Amino acid sequence: MSDITIGFMGVVALFVFILGGLNVFVALGLTGALGILAMVGLHGASTVIGAVFFETTHAFHFSVIPMFLLMGFFAMRAGLGKDMFEAMTTWFGNLRGGLAISSTLGAAAFGAASGSSVGTATVFTKLALPEMLDRGYDKKLASASIAIAGTLAVMIPPSALVVVYGILTDSSISRLLVAGIIPGIIFAILLCLATYLRVLGQPDLAPRQHVTVSLHDKIFSLRLAGPMMILVVFIISGLYAGIFTPTEAGGVGAFLTLLIAIIRLRSFRQLELRNSLLDTVRTSAMIFGVIIGALIFSKFLALSGVADLMGSYLTSLDVNRWVVVLMIVGIYLVLGMMMDAPGLLAITLPITHPVMMQLGFDPIWFGVFVVLLVEIGAVTPPVGINCFVVQAASDNRVRLEDVFKGLLPYILAAFLMLGLLCVFPQLALYLPSTMQ
Repeated sequence: MSDITIGFMGVVALFVFILGGLNVFVALGLTGALGILAMVGLHGASTVIGAVFFETTHAFHFSVIPMFLLMGFFAMRAGLGKDMFEAMTTWFGNLRGGLAISSTLGAAAFGAASGSSVGTATVFTKLALPEMLDRGYDKKLASASIAIAGTLAVMIPPSALVVVYGILTDSSISRLLVAGIIPGIIFAILLCLATYLRVLGQPDLAPRQHVTVSLHDKIFSLRLAGPMMILVVFIISGLYAGIFTPTEAGGVGAFLTLLIAIIRLRSFRQLELRNSLLDTVRTSAMIFGVIIGALIFSKFLALSGVADLMGSYLTSLDVNRWVVVLMIVGIYLVLGMMMDAPGLLAITLPITHPVMMQLGFDPIWFGVFVVLLVEIGAVTPPVGINCFVVQAASDNRVRLEDVFKGLLPYILAAFLMLGLLCVFPQLALYLPSTMQ
């Protein structure tokens, strides 16, 4: 049996395992290990797999992931999401759809501290959804606006998912993190516009609140949200100026977030430090498992020749390179309906990243583009993990179908953002190009 045949059998087996409910990192590692074993024998397979484990677990840049995660868990347990939401509501609550807009902007600000799409969706479901429903907001609008707002957490740094992309493609993590700033801000604005235009056409979806708030009250509302925003700006500025490596930025961010949390809670016990550390370890282990499994599977694809064959096929097509991009978009949208973002990146990047590089695309640009693409999958059925999170955290006040039905305007906004990145790649490339 040829190596190519073994390779394609491995790809089919991988999807059978995943659709059968096997954990993604187990499916990746098992398929890759068995495929390498079939091609090079026991001794060769043990050498290749052992090298992957050693290089992965001893790589310094991997430490950035637990640091960013720890920062996010401190921010969540300290109630900093509540601070962000209250501040945004004070400023924008009087607009049409103001609570949904405030939720989006609050999620963008909080996401810059947490870096977790699921975590941000959970926090803002508990904070914003009850208030929106109690004030007569349509269930579909309220729940969908929160589900999509969670995706902003991985666009605006720090972001564990961006780090995963950087590790799997050997790209500059600092530049990737900085590259997401402008697209993340623009995407947040587009989501707010989607809410506003939808409510403008159907005012009954979000009854307007007529509450007078003075400028003094608006400025005073920033007293709690301000320290966290200053910290985020400090970390991003440090990365941009080359003062911090990503790992150092994560360490500084986690420590300063801990201090802010202690000051805010006025109690070390309420922070639940042990639980924050355990959650960080669990999530880091899951991400590391996916990365290790992905690297083993990537070695298998490379040894079998499947990656080169598929890459050569896509690059040899006698079509404009943007047609290939559309094909890749379709692949990510379909696969994104079946698996979570880290697993999707792990499975696809060994093939799509080399293809995009051969077509002349910038790896930093593609990082921002593909992260947004896989996050669209986080809100599309049948998996749509953010939608499941919103429904589960809503105490059964909304149904899963309510969340999915309300997403169309926001999905269109996400595709508009993808289009803007294609037409104006400097949205993602300008800041990295000016870094020290």
